[in-house]
Amino acid sequence: MSTPNKICNDGASKLIDDGICEITSMLHNMSTTTEDNNNSGIANTCANCGKEGDDVNNTCNKCKMVKYCNNMSTTTEDNNNSGIANTCANCGKEGDDVNNTCNKCKMVKYCNAACKKKHRHKHKKDCEEHQRLAAECAAKLHDEQLFKQPPSLHEDCPICFQRMPTLDTGSKYKTCCGKMICSGCIHAVEIRDGGVGLCPFCRIPTPSSGEETVERTKRRIAVGDAEAIFTLGFYYDEGEQGLPQDFAKALDLYHQAAELGHASAYHNIGYAYETGEGVEVDEKKAVHYYELAAMAGNEIARHNLGCIEERAGNTERAVKHYTIAVRDGYINSLKMIKQFYLNGHATKEEYAQALRSYQEYLGAIKSAQRDEAAAADEDYKYVD
Repeated sequence: MSTPNKICNDGASKLIDDGICEITSMLHNMSTTTEDNNNSGIANTCANCGKEGDDVNNTCNKCKMVKYCNNMSTTTEDNNNSGIANTCANCGKEGDDVNNTCNKCKMVKYCNAACKKKHRHKHKKDCEEHQRLAAECAAKLHDEQLFKQPPSLHEDCPICFQRMPTLDTGSKYKTCCGKMICSGCIHAVEIRDGGVGLCPFCRIPTPSSGEETVERTKRRIAVGDAEAIFTLGFYYDEGEQGLPQDFAKALDLYHQAAELGHASAYHNIGYAYETGEGVEVDEKKAVHYYELAAMAGNEIARHNLGCIEERAGNTERAVKHYTIAVRDGYINSLKMIKQFYLNGHATKEEYAQALRSYQEYLGAIKSAQRDEAAAADEDYKYVD
């Protein structure tokens, strides 16, 4: 039984994660470092008291973003690492009891709430700048991970050792042994065994009822098989194998499979949040789970992210997503890049590269045995 992804034609609106990571140690890569300020001819200015002059040269040890005229406004981590007591950014008091940290930038500490409130006006500009740069740095790091070429979603077929097709009907999950087998090998064994339906890997006959299928799936779940957990979730999602349709139960099983790293489970959770199947519609969560699925190798989630970026007018990011999805054999993404090229939103080289990637994918998955299976049964189709 195949367990296809829930296919989304539209995708959710692009929402930027509002959680700002504390990445102060990486801010030295930004453009407003001490050296830049010196080279620009602008006088050094104390971030605390506003004093200007060449003697304002006590730089924050971690972020390299600000200078001080003395040691009074160093951050907690700088102080702790250097063995210096915590110092209130407002009054200069030192001591271990100076531990009231700025709630937003986390860069300075105060001895009490009154000092924090008094210093708020002076600190506001620096605080906002720290937050902005931290957000930019976090977004950059996130994109580096998001746009990496992901790992292959499936291993090669354990029978013919060819690359597994990404089309759902191109392979089947066998609940007897927990193996994913390509449809070409399944069909070949069916012909040889006269339609008995033996598993090509473990030679156990195919289940004769939905009840038996579910029982075998549960046995695989008992040994921690993420694919089995996902498969049972899909049965509840679609109301298959004699089980009632239960979106809530399906979502719970998808979450369990996702915790074990199952890419398609992440995708189906995202789809649920986008469409409201068993949960309230939440576009932000939909995007979050689509991204997790895409980074784990799910090409449909990757395509959906491309759709999201396209509708937001971010064509460059959309092309990046579509290009990655094409490498994993998703024909709809190739069609989108072609349309972008015809409309002038993608370059000739981008379209040519997408065509080459898709041809490489086809070359890796095509075989006479799989062609024969696809011709015999639509359920064994492995290329769109």
